[in-house]
Amino acid sequence: MSVPMTLLGLLEREPSHGYDLKRDYDSFFSRGKPLPFGQVYATLARLARDGKIVIGEVEPGVGPERKRYVITERGATEFESWLTEPVAAEPNLQTVLFTKVVLALMLDRPAEEYLDTQRATHLRRMTQLTEIKRSGNLVDAMLADHGLFHLEADLHWIDTTVARLDALRKVVRG
Repeated sequence: MSVPMTLLGLLEREPSHGYDLKRDYDSFFSRGKPLPFGQVYATLARLARDGKIVIGEVEPGVGPERKRYVITERGATEFESWLTEPVAAEPNLQTVLFTKVVLALMLDRPAEEYLDTQRATHLRRMTQLTEIKRSGNLVDAMLADHGLFHLEADLHWIDTTVARLDALRKVVRG
């Protein structure tokens, strides 16, 4: 997740205070991993330093003054470029799970047991995501679907790899 680009997008919608940006970010994008306030304000400071946002009106608050951040033309242009550029096709061909399987085979360790453990972990996560999908709003359901589809692909890969372990063992132990 690109926090700076997400904040720029939220600011393109409307000028906002840091608190409001954090609230909206957490509502739509964090899903269980809230954005720390420190990261919000550090990111806003970098965006301001780089000329992508400016501080608009400042309002008195109970504590420090409340600054309203406004996207600049430079920030809007960069956000538009980021928004319209396709995301790199995933996944990368070098994954941690693949690395663990190959190393386990090289070292004559129980790769199939490791894959079974990984399968169980994926299935538990799928159960959690299915519950989120059932009980959440549309945003939650769509994010859960995305995760479920990726986990289903991983499970298919795990099953295919288990079926090919003997052949892969021969290749990696050469």
